[in-house]
Amino acid sequence: MASATDTTPSTTTDGRRPGWSLIGPGLVVAATGVGAADLVATLIAGSKYGYALLWTVVVGCIMKVVLVEGAGRYSLATGRTIYQGWSSLGKWTTWYFGPYIVIWGFVYGAAAMAGTGLPLHSLMPFLPVAVWGILSGLIGLALVWWGRYALFEKVCAALVGIMFVTMVGAAILTLPNLPELAKGLVPMIPDGALVNVLSVAGGVGGTITLAAYGYWIREKGWTTPGHMRVMRIDNSVAYVVTGIFVVSTLIVGAELLYSANIAIKTGDEGLLNLSDVLADRYGVWAGSVFLVGFWAAAMSSLVGVWNGVSMMFADFVGHVRGLASDHPDVGLGGKWYRAYILWLTFPPMLMMFLGKPVYLILAYGVLGAFFMPFLSITLLWLLNTDRVPKEWRNKLPSNIAMVLCAAAFIALAANEVRKAVSAA
Repeated sequence: MASATDTTPSTTTDGRRPGWSLIGPGLVVAATGVGAADLVATLIAGSKYGYALLWTVVVGCIMKVVLVEGAGRYSLATGRTIYQGWSSLGKWTTWYFGPYIVIWGFVYGAAAMAGTGLPLHSLMPFLPVAVWGILSGLIGLALVWWGRYALFEKVCAALVGIMFVTMVGAAILTLPNLPELAKGLVPMIPDGALVNVLSVAGGVGGTITLAAYGYWIREKGWTTPGHMRVMRIDNSVAYVVTGIFVVSTLIVGAELLYSANIAIKTGDEGLLNLSDVLADRYGVWAGSVFLVGFWAAAMSSLVGVWNGVSMMFADFVGHVRGLASDHPDVGLGGKWYRAYILWLTFPPMLMMFLGKPVYLILAYGVLGAFFMPFLSITLLWLLNTDRVPKEWRNKLPSNIAMVLCAAAFIALAANEVRKAVSAA
């Protein structure tokens, strides 16, 4: 969280103020983190409790602004990547992160491709879900393979535009109840809604891609403390846009599902259910337009992970192998970056046809549940020690916010571990 006491001038090394535009790394990281599962969690919250959990969307956005700002501030203040920061805390970080990023990539690759395949199959049923998903994965590979950040950012911006217009349009179409909407901003937890509160707040753009922000701002050319102000504006605006998007999702759930007492499935198929509801209520065109938005949300997450997490993996391998940070093998478009893209794309195709191995899914769920607490706690550690220049360390508001984030994500992790064990 930006501190009011930070007064260092926001200028680059040559004295110029850095430019800023609406489309930047913040919008990329926010959009990448909002996947189909997060949308379904928000829809289900709206369908169960109406507008009562609207405040959790606001809280979720604030939590992500705090964490992403912390990751960006660390990178700009030190010139180091977030993984280099983690490695300075001890070998335990490598022992956690190494297995996590390998297992996570394998399982997520299959989930991401299936998530893009579902809406495409519904729109064009002449190919099965798996084939559409594989085609989407290959398109994602082609878009990020050469490591051209400017192209990647433009593609993400286009996908964000589609998903934003689609979901906000659906919310407007339902004619939201504005007085009830306002009441939803008052914090309250209905009976039995604690898990939904955690799911909505934790799911507003919250994945491993939060940690990728530091890599994306580096590729954007923001590399010094002089870019601190522009980074904070970029991050804040991105989560305002994301908040509007997720609020729109909750409105759709509250107006279309809660009022009619309609239940939808969990997982990506819940969005297909919503498409059917929209088609029945407003016509086939509404259902089809929503499916396009569903695909854009899934595809933005896929492309973002294929790019951002691959950079994190390359950094990880470079550190383990003792390579210099500027070694071509560990940079964007380098050997290890491309190796992880291949890992995300091809081995997971087997899961789409052969099913999901139980113990791998269990490991994925457990390791993944601990990532957001891991990020929150390590940022607290890094940003309160001499690993960061004194003027850029956490002030009291930032520490309070990060402690609250850590506590919330620890509670969410406990629930996710319970679900993973039960599913296995």
